[in-house]
Order: sequence, then C-alpha cells, then structure tokens
Amino acid sequence: MRYGERTALDGLSLAVARHTITAVLGPNGAGKTTLLETCEGYRRPQAGSVRVLGLDPVRERQALLPRIGVMLQGGQAWSGVRAMEMLRHVASLHAHPLDVDELGDRLGLGDCGRTPYRRLSGGQQQRLGLAMALVGRPELVFVDEPTAGLDPAIRRTTWELLEQLRTDGATVVLTTHYMEEAERLADHVHVIDHGRLLASGSPLELTRGGSVSTIRVVVTRPFPPGAPESLRAALGDGTEVTLLDELSLVVTGPADASTLARVSRWCEHNDVVPESLSLGRRTLEDVFLTLTGRELVP
Repeated sequence: MRYGERTALDGLSLAVARHTITAVLGPNGAGKTTLLETCEGYRRPQAGSVRVLGLDPVRERQALLPRIGVMLQGGQAWSGVRAMEMLRHVASLHAHPLDVDELGDRLGLGDCGRTPYRRLSGGQQQRLGLAMALVGRPELVFVDEPTAGLDPAIRRTTWELLEQLRTDGATVVLTTHYMEEAERLADHVHVIDHGRLLASGSPLELTRGGSVSTIRVVVTRPFPPGAPESLRAALGDGTEVTLLDELSLVVTGPADASTLARVSRWCEHNDVVPESLSLGRRTLEDVFLTLTGRELVP
C-alpha cells in the first residue's frame, strides 16, 4: 500500500490464528492502521492479496461484514446521536446481539447514555466504539488502540471483555501502544515498522533468549556523548546497548555476574554515577526497542 511517494505496507505477510488475541505493534507511522483498514475492506491493496475468514474483504464485503466487528480510531457515530441510542441501533442490525444495557454498564456508558456523541470525551467515544464493535458477537473483531485515553479501571474492564471474547471462541486483532496490554492479552505478537514485518511470536517466544537477559542502568545525570557505543565496546560481542532516554539505557546480553561487574567498571571509568543497576529478563519493550530502535509512544 502506497500513499504518493510513501510506502505504508511493503511486502508485509502475516497470518492470524482463529480463537486467539493477536497484537500488532509498531511505532507511529509503521503501517498498523493501514494494515487493519485493508483487512477490514476500507482499502484495497495495490499489490498482493488479503483473506479474512477466507473471504476477500473488498469483493466479498457483504458476506464478511456480519461476521466481524470493527473499532476505528475515531468518527464511529453521528455527531448528534446519543451514546446508548447509537449502541441500540447497531445492536438492532445483528441477529443475536449482546445485552445492550449490560454491555453499556460494563464499559461505563450509563452515565453518558443520553449525551450527544460530539459532546462525549475522547475516552467515552472510545468506550462507545468498542461497545459497537462487540455488541454483534463477531467471529473476528479488529480493535485499533482500544484503551487509548481510558482510565485504569475501564482499561482493565476492556481487557476482560477481550479475553472473554477469546474464551467464547472469537478472534481478536488489536493494535496498541501499551506494552503491558500486549503482554497481558496477546497469544501472538507481530512487530512491524516501515510497513515490514520484523518479528512474530508469542510474548514468551519473543522475550526468551536462553542466557540472554537485560541490565537496566539508570543514572543521576545524562550519559556522556557516545555512551552506548562505548559501553558496547567495553562489553564485547554478543551484547547490545540501547539508550532509552538521557538518563537510562538497557544492556541486552549474557545474564551473569561478569557482565554486571563490567558495566559497573565502565560507569566508574566514565564518571557515570548509577542510581540503579537492575538485572532481569528481556521484556517485550526491550525486544521492540532492539528491533525498531524507537520507543512505543502513545
């Protein structure tokens, strides 16, 4: 998929298994939304092919739509419609919808049920969009940033709803900027950047590395110029150093006392004052930074 001179999806090839939650992770501009919109039938691929539940999402859209739920990033309802009125309308389009009042209550829509859509907060609009995607009991649901702007309590409720969907036999494909969300929910993760697939696997498969672990270094004042390169040279082959921000970095490599001691010596020789040195296994965020060189920022 291309937009003028920019290639949004570049030879991207991936599959999603039924009855799973699959997370698509990538920095801003990686192509995540374009990927979902292509699978949802809103965009026709300029090359290659897409099949959703065995159907072409453009040519066989009429057959596909009753079987999927879609949560867009915005613009999901008429500006003057009331929240619960919109949810009831969407429910009426499906043969066996969920209980509208129960779903609205779980997502905290009861207090704003009579408020016009245009006057809802961003979080309330997100909740209504998610409810509209789920109310028809879809076989497959696409959710684009489902918990952006939600408070922690509603975020947990959203996670529980998505997990219940999987338990009930549905398939969920989501994009998210929250690593905790991907690690909590996803059976499988696809990491993409610049429209290309960089890695795929379960969170455990992506973070597992045998003896590979991480050392997080947090300092009291900014690292000197060239710190990652200098530390990498001091540690030798088999070790990666990623600068997270001016006061923290992560070392990925052999998880042993020798590596920790060499990091400490490097700090001493370079007049770096550590606030903390912590040893642990790689996280999904560590993997993401290694693959893309960028943080996943909401």
